[in-house]
Amino acid sequence: MFHCSADCCERPGASMQQVHQCMERCHTPLAQRVPHHCPLDLAIQDRLARCTMHCNDKAKDSFDSGSKEPVVRAQLERCVSACVDEHLNLLPSMTRKLRDTLDSIGK
Repeated sequence: MFHCSADCCERPGASMQQVHQCMERCHTPLAQRVPHHCPLDLAIQDRLARCTMHCNDKAKDSFDSGSKEPVVRAQLERCVSACVDEHLNLLPSMTRKLRDTLDSIGK
C-alpha cells in the first residue's frame, strides 16, 4: 500500500488531484482487508495510512492556496518520507509487543 502511495507521488505529469485520488485508491485495499490482520499489524498500518493521508491533505491545501505543483509535490514526498521513517522506528517496539502477546498466549 505504501509503495503504491509513493508511486502516486512519482507519476510524471499527474495533477495534484490525480495524485490525491491515486493515494485514496491505494488505501482502499487496507480497509477491505482489516478483519484478516492481527491488531498490532492493523495499528501500525492504520497510523501510517492516517499520516500519509494527512500529508495528502496538506499537499492539496497547499496546491489549492496557489502553490506551484513541483513545490507541492516535493512537500508531499518529504512528508510521506517522514511518515515512513517515523513508523519504521516504531517497528521494534511493535515487534516486542507482538512477541510478548504470543508468549503470554503460549503459557
